[in-house]
Amino acid sequence: MRQDGLLSQWDDDKGYGFITPKNGEPRLFVHVKDFSLRVGRPQVGESLTFLLGQDHNGKRRAVQVRGLALPVLARAGRPTAAVSQLWLIPGFAAFYLLCHLLWPMPPALWGGYMAMSLATFIVYAGDKRAARLGQWRVAETTLHGLALACGWPGALLAQHLLRHKTGKALFRRRFWLTVAGNVVLFVLLFTPLRHWLAARVA
Repeated sequence: MRQDGLLSQWDDDKGYGFITPKNGEPRLFVHVKDFSLRVGRPQVGESLTFLLGQDHNGKRRAVQVRGLALPVLARAGRPTAAVSQLWLIPGFAAFYLLCHLLWPMPPALWGGYMAMSLATFIVYAGDKRAARLGQWRVAETTLHGLALACGWPGALLAQHLLRHKTGKALFRRRFWLTVAGNVVLFVLLFTPLRHWLAARVA
């Protein structure tokens, strides 16, 4: 029989957590692969149903896990900060298009942003997989370097879709510094502002 419980702990980087059954029994280990097809990553406080199973050592665990309802904020339909931040990607694309119409950009620049974003997303996905398997991880300085080198749209998308590095405040602060740095460099190098600043310095 299926049982009800709440997701009381979740480590998204490692892909596992614990479910606390509503019948008062001890909490159960659950891995991300034991969730049925769903939209979005598991969230602490989420109501779930599950079957009782065992791992290879005979320890109890939750399997065939299904979601019942999202936490209160999600049910209310309020966009999370991560979802709101994704609007920066089409916002920057619109800003780039406007700049290109006013001051034609090098043909390869937009392609560079797309290529670096794709490469950065792939690196994030590889690091996410390595975290789950306990393998060698990508250095955070490498991730920040890719973001600064025009890959920040891909990094932002990966953080949201893969739920990777979203819980580390220091990493997130440094990431936003790379975003700001890339945008500032874009403005200084590819808009008339560079000529204005050069004239002011002269």
